[in-house]
Formats: sequence, structure tokens, C-alpha cells
Amino acid sequence: MNSKVKLLTLSTLTLALSCLTIGTVLAQAKLTNKSKLSINGIGQVRVGMTVSQARKAAGTQLIGDSANNSCYYVKPQNEPKNLLFMVTKGRISRVDVRQNTQITTLKGAKIGDTEAQIKSLYPGQIKVTPHKYVQGGHYLTFIPKDRANQNYRVVFETDGKRVTQFRSGKLPEVEFVESCS
Repeated sequence: MNSKVKLLTLSTLTLALSCLTIGTVLAQAKLTNKSKLSINGIGQVRVGMTVSQARKAAGTQLIGDSANNSCYYVKPQNEPKNLLFMVTKGRISRVDVRQNTQITTLKGAKIGDTEAQIKSLYPGQIKVTPHKYVQGGHYLTFIPKDRANQNYRVVFETDGKRVTQFRSGKLPEVEFVESCS
């Protein structure tokens, strides 16, 4: 093989792999039930984004309440179901996961996990407080150790035994018990 053919073959292969990589990255960017909840967002959607920025990052339409309220919710139009974004002052401030057992945190925590499982996933970083409305239930609040994330939390709500829903976001919104009420 002469050097021009080798170079052309190598260039074609590099271009093909680059396109495949970009396609894979774009495919992963779309919000799905496999997207992971972090302390400050889910998938590519981050706390602090506008709804328009979040829609682009989610790769799906976000629908919900009227944008003229000081606090309201939007959610993906189709999938994932039971995933909600709280919007305050025009920006995403919190992510709520309700009745969706497929979405997990980065550490793998999900609805249905026991309180003991949550405590073992986040050793020494869970603050337990009584649930305001569920008799015997708790709020298990993950408090990060690193200074950069001190204004963020993950809150797991339980029935006293298992996680029933969870949320992440910034203070104070992540700790609002009545959501926007």
C-alpha cells in the first residue's frame, strides 16, 4: 500500500470513529430513565439553568405550569415519567423523582431502597429528621462534605422503612416540604 492510500484509509477511519463518538455522546445526552440524579441536577440538566437551557440539555420538550409564577414545575413531555423540575426565579432549582423506580442517584440509591441502604451508600453524611406528614416516616438528607457543594442536598423521603420519593437541588428549595406551596 502506498503512503497516500494509508493516509486516506487512516483519515477515513478516524472520521468514522469521531462521528460514532459524537453520535454516542449526543444519544447519551437525552434525558432517560437511565439518567443519574446528582446533587445539582440529572443527566445534562443542572440546577441554575433556565427552562430553555434545561430543555436543550434534556433533549426533550419540558411542559408544565405557567412561567409567570414565582415557583412552578416543568416535566419532560414524554419520558422519563414522574420526574419534575422546580423552577424559581426563572431557573431550575430542584429535581424531584416520584414513583419512578428506574432513576437512581450517582451512587445507585432509588425509590424502594431501605433507610439502611441509603445510610450505607452515604456513610456519615445522612441527617435523619421526622417526616412532616407521614407517621413514622423520615427525611434522610445527604449533606456533602466538600465545600463546593455545601449549598446542595439530596433528600430521600421514607415511610419509616423505605424510600418513597427523593429530590436534589439547592438550598433552600430542596428542603421545601410543600414544594411550591
